[in-house]
Amino acid sequence: MKYFGVFVIFAYLYAAQASVYLEEKFSDDTWEQNWIYSKHPGKEFGKFVRTAGKFFNDEKEDAGIQTSEDARFYALSRKFTPFSTEGKDLVIQFTVKHEQNIDCGGGYVKVFDCSLTPEEMHGDSPYRLMFGPDICGPGTKKVHVIINHNDKNVLINKDIRCKDDVYTHAYTLIIKPDNTYEVQIDGEKVESGELEADWDLLPPKKIKDPEAKKPEDWDDRATIPDPDDSKPEDWDKPEHIPDPDATKPDDWDDEMDGEWEPPMIDNPEYKGEWKPKQIDNPAYKGAWVHPEIDNPEYTPVPDLYKQKEICGLGFDLWQVKSGTIFDNVLITDDVEYAQKALSGLKDKQEGEKKAKEALDKAESDAASENDKKDEGGDEDDEDEDDDANEEEHVPQVEETDHDEL
Repeated sequence: MKYFGVFVIFAYLYAAQASVYLEEKFSDDTWEQNWIYSKHPGKEFGKFVRTAGKFFNDEKEDAGIQTSEDARFYALSRKFTPFSTEGKDLVIQFTVKHEQNIDCGGGYVKVFDCSLTPEEMHGDSPYRLMFGPDICGPGTKKVHVIINHNDKNVLINKDIRCKDDVYTHAYTLIIKPDNTYEVQIDGEKVESGELEADWDLLPPKKIKDPEAKKPEDWDDRATIPDPDDSKPEDWDKPEHIPDPDATKPDDWDDEMDGEWEPPMIDNPEYKGEWKPKQIDNPAYKGAWVHPEIDNPEYTPVPDLYKQKEICGLGFDLWQVKSGTIFDNVLITDDVEYAQKALSGLKDKQEGEKKAKEALDKAESDAASENDKKDEGGDEDDEDEDDDANEEEHVPQVEETDHDEL
């Protein structure tokens, strides 16, 4: 019971310390009071509109902000009370619905410190983290995870594939105080590891010894030509020979056509260039491995995970085809809270799939009906043309003069 009491106290203290720094569900039009469009010159920025899209599970609950203009940059951000991640988990989570079946465009978010000025945000604005899906053609369908360290943006050195369908998906990044991380899609882990191992945030621990050189007598050839092997006397044969079955055409005129020569064919006896056979090299020492030494420029960073200040989040995107819906933005240090926030995701996805099937069927039926109407209209036009043609071919009958009766 003593240990149980300690556990309860610990759980209570953890719950009391856990914080939600930003939670945005875009539940009504007041979202525009907190989010600010960039006015940075030189680019024509697109607008977001609040909507649940063309198909959804619950129109009210599923409403988010959607990119609304094709071939546009988007720059929208908001700031909140700054915090440090020292000694805490950092969870960044949001949902993305590429309803338009996106061909090329971003679906990620950027996390900023307090130096961000929302009205001036643009592609080169410094950020602390960038996370989320990016799709462009069949070759790029990845989840970006970029960490800024010492003013340098460093991309994860693992390839994480994103979802590329038209339904809502949740993306979660968790960075822990033990310098590990986890990436989740729809609440399921898709990648994890150590920050130092999976990003080039620090110089390498080991480097090749600049003083070391491969010894001159080091033989790294696994095999060598057999010195006792010799070329057979009948080896050398021409690669091509005159066709023995060819005959001079009857109409060949030596004076007009020149001296006749038979065409050349591949020589069946040709053996190619002779090379001595290979044997094991008795002097082989194996592949030479360059020795390594400790890198004098490497210094371990025990708090590599730590962000001294987080103060803003923004969408800084380019989209060829608009229609992406962002929703359920969450920044917290509470992993369990983030997991609970996704409790209705599967129901939403199932509802979207059913709604999409119904929408597709309705559109297909409408298209078929229009095709039938068009075909019917053509038949009516043909009937009218036939009637007109018949009228043109009716012989004209002169009317009898009533006075002659």
